[in-house]
Order: sequence, then structure tokens, then C-alpha cells
Amino acid sequence: MPLPEKNIADIRKDYQQASLDEHMAGDNPLAFFKTWFHHALKSSVDEVNAMTLATVDAAGKPHARIVLLKGMDEHGFTFFTNYLSHKGHQIEENQHVALVFFWKELERQIRIEGIAEKVTEAESDEYFHSRPENSRLGAWASPQSQIISERTFLEKNHENYRKEFSGNIPRPPHWGGYRVKPNCIEFWQGRANRMHDRILFTLNEQGKWDKSRLAP
Repeated sequence: MPLPEKNIADIRKDYQQASLDEHMAGDNPLAFFKTWFHHALKSSVDEVNAMTLATVDAAGKPHARIVLLKGMDEHGFTFFTNYLSHKGHQIEENQHVALVFFWKELERQIRIEGIAEKVTEAESDEYFHSRPENSRLGAWASPQSQIISERTFLEKNHENYRKEFSGNIPRPPHWGGYRVKPNCIEFWQGRANRMHDRILFTLNEQGKWDKSRLAP
């Protein structure tokens, strides 16, 4: 006899691993992000640099997808993509974006809001040439977000570019990085009974970070 299907509304988990208070978060959210990120690395979180990127198009319609964090410093959070993709066009239309990290192994979430700006050509070149050869060829072979007839189109493109470049693969002019410069960062730590800890940092007009606690 097959097992009864589980009711979606009954799926829940009680979080009990850790806590988060204002003192622990400090006064610099970018520094605290690094602390949590390094903890996630040491804890073998799966796909630790995977983040949801949310964008808004010219009509005000939201869109979201997973991208990979490839750099982080005092200026913000960097990822790379095809500038002609849907997200590239949406960022061109509206630079306001949001990022979300969810590390279920640590019962933690980080929510970031900010402005997406293209990184320098030199930064895009440096990262592009650090990628495996097949990934570099893929940046040329795939007209990202466009409708294609079948997968063999991509495979033929990939092989054609392999022959064309013969190992010396330049960065496509339509491919590069964005840096999300944050103006809002929220750290969420799961707690028992849905009484989660939420510490919010908001950038004020003086360029300083204001810190507050939010109800879960």
C-alpha cells in the first residue's frame, strides 16, 4: 500500500542551532557577512555561494533566479553573467536588486538590497580568464535567455567556437560582472517556536550603518 501523501501545510522544522544578538552582529554588516560566510565554508554548507538574485523589469514585474557569488569586499557583492540575458536587460532598466542567501545547514538567511553596477573591464577579464576552458567557450556559445530550437544548437556552437579560438579564448564583449552595492542587509537566525532573530542594517544618508532588531 502506498504511503499517504504528506500535507504541505504540515511540513515544518523547529530551528534550535544558534542565536543572534546585536552585540554578535557588530557594527559593520559586510564584516559580519564575511564571518558568517567563513563559518558556512567550514561547516561544509552545500553551494555556499549560491544566492537568489531578484530583479524588476521596466513594467515593474519581479523576476528571480539563482546565481553564484564570485567576489565580496567592502564595496559589495559580485557575480558574473551575460549582459544580454533577461537579468542583464532588467538591471539596465532598473538597477535596484535584491540578493538572498539561505544556508539551511546553519539555519541562517541573509537578505541584501542594493544597486547593481557593472564591474570594470579589467575585473571581468580577470575572472573570465580564470574560468575553465569549456566555461569560457560556453559564454560565447550560449545566447543566454533567447529561445533556441534544440540543444544541438548549443553543442554545435560550442564546438565551432572551440575550433575558432584554438585555446586562446577572449572574453565576449557582452559578458561580465555586476557588483551589488548594498544599502540594506538583514541577518536571520532560525530559533525555536518561530521566534527567529533578525538583525537589520540600513545605510543612512551619512553613509553609516544603522542597526535594529526586527520581530520575526
